[in-house]
Amino acid sequence: MMNEMTQSAEYVFPPTPTPTIPVAGSDKLFPVRRIYCVGRNFAEHAIEMGHDPDREPPFFFQKNADAIVPPGQDFPYPPCSSDVHHEIELVVALKSGGTDIPLESALDCVFGYGTGLDMTRRDLQASAKKMGRPWEVAKSFEASAPCSAIHPVSLIGHPTQGAIWAKVNGTIRQSGDLDQMIWKVPEMISYLSRLFELKPGDVIFAGTPAGVGAIVPGDEISGRIEGVSEIAVKVV
Repeated sequence: MMNEMTQSAEYVFPPTPTPTIPVAGSDKLFPVRRIYCVGRNFAEHAIEMGHDPDREPPFFFQKNADAIVPPGQDFPYPPCSSDVHHEIELVVALKSGGTDIPLESALDCVFGYGTGLDMTRRDLQASAKKMGRPWEVAKSFEASAPCSAIHPVSLIGHPTQGAIWAKVNGTIRQSGDLDQMIWKVPEMISYLSRLFELKPGDVIFAGTPAGVGAIVPGDEISGRIEGVSEIAVKVV
């Protein structure tokens, strides 16, 4: 009884549960701490967004951890936008972290991989870019990070190549290969650890191939990364 009273006295209201992603082949859950996203990590996507595809230093933005949409749930079309885009990406889930992680040991931090969608309010992003403002309203809204189950490294290894594609209502929109990523997974982890202290539960969305486009309520988005996983989401 005393323990229960002590615990209840620690908070002014019950804390929000930790967002989680299921782990493939297990009844365990992966607890999400932070979501980092790397921008313009495929050359053709950089070009379609009006940027030079040369290998400039990577840049990152964040989504809130509770933006995760676990497998089997719908994507609710967000307010304040009429131009929401899909961006299919490799998801890297970390089991450990640190600062200034050496490139050669960066993969030791990885628990597993999944397939995710970086949903984007493109009209709000374009407006933010034009005014030199941050992207949070375009990238970090509720349910903006649908994700497949996480597949442990012990089951699939570390994928460095393999087709990545997304369909909307059965029609291919995005298509590429993991080997086209400008910054590879170890480089992303190592570089990011110079900017932030990475910790277990951190998730990295690793960039999207060309072909991003708008979706509307009623659409069905499906995608796959060869050797990793599949994802399917209905827009409601």
